[in-house]
Amino acid sequence: MSRVYNFSAGPAVLPEEVLATARDEMLEYGSSGMSVMEMSHRSKDFTDILDCAEADLRELMDIPSNYKVLFLQGGGNTQFAMVPMNLMKNKVADYILTGQWSKKAAKEAEIYGKVNIIASSQDKTFSYIPDLSDLPVSEDADYVYICQNNTIYGTTIWNLPNTKGKDLVSDISSMFLSQPMDVKKYGILWGGVQKNVGPAGVTIVIIREDLIREDVLPFTPTMLKYKTHADHGSLYNTPPCYNIYICGLVFKWLKEMGGLAEMQKRNEKKASLLYKFLDDSRLFKGTVEKKDRSLMNVPFVTGNEELDKKFISQASEAGFKNLKGHRTVGGMRASIYNAMPYEGVEKLVEFMSDFEKENA
Repeated sequence: MSRVYNFSAGPAVLPEEVLATARDEMLEYGSSGMSVMEMSHRSKDFTDILDCAEADLRELMDIPSNYKVLFLQGGGNTQFAMVPMNLMKNKVADYILTGQWSKKAAKEAEIYGKVNIIASSQDKTFSYIPDLSDLPVSEDADYVYICQNNTIYGTTIWNLPNTKGKDLVSDISSMFLSQPMDVKKYGILWGGVQKNVGPAGVTIVIIREDLIREDVLPFTPTMLKYKTHADHGSLYNTPPCYNIYICGLVFKWLKEMGGLAEMQKRNEKKASLLYKFLDDSRLFKGTVEKKDRSLMNVPFVTGNEELDKKFISQASEAGFKNLKGHRTVGGMRASIYNAMPYEGVEKLVEFMSDFEKENA
């Protein structure tokens, strides 16, 4: 078996131990006589898988008892609509734009009410996080919305905004389970799992119970009400059973690795190695202000588009896959999620160093 170093932003690298377990259980889960992807979502076996996954996630994130965990579908684009449909009581919301995904979320929310952009870093191509300490939060805002880690641009909001008492909603897709988080500081945290948690197809929503309401916008479809899924334990309709099973295996792997504090240490070590190389390099340059750098997504450029293409091509041939930057920004991007081993970053830096010697 020859596995490459996969630096994709998502769907992304999964722990080999998880993949090995999934392989061993592919034809039969436990003594069920069938694969997880064949079993009824109402069966005891799958109910146990779902319950165990939720319990492990609650333990990993120290989720308070007054928050519900929902395993949903539809990805981020569905959450862009679900959030305002369920929370826009006054039909007003404040959005902080730090990248493509918060920008898309704000545009979607405009369908349902008034959207105020109370901070933005679009003026410098989202290469930094604006000051969020004293924002003009709207008195009648139903919530304040952020995308906490920006996959495309490689920035992270390290200091949460002062929402002045308003509920904070955060898209945590590309930093999900990469470090401890104080769930109590948020009204809703949600993330697509395909970046750092599991295979594409599951969106996990962690929502404070008082935000699960009957009085949603009147035209909200049944499937887009948080209450529908909370009342039915994420089993209102057939969920993506196999994908949830894989997420559950990842949760167990994280616990075995020492939990989220340990993962943060590992992620900091990997990111430090790559950022130090970029800071010292004569050829490669990081594109993000240092104070706002992400531990998960590291964009960089040479300053020459042809040289960028040459690097991406040669890196791919050498086994370093999916280093091409997002189509909206170009350049390169290394996504170094939990499952990327330190060795992968070490080898990448060695390759970059050799490329620099030959091309600088």
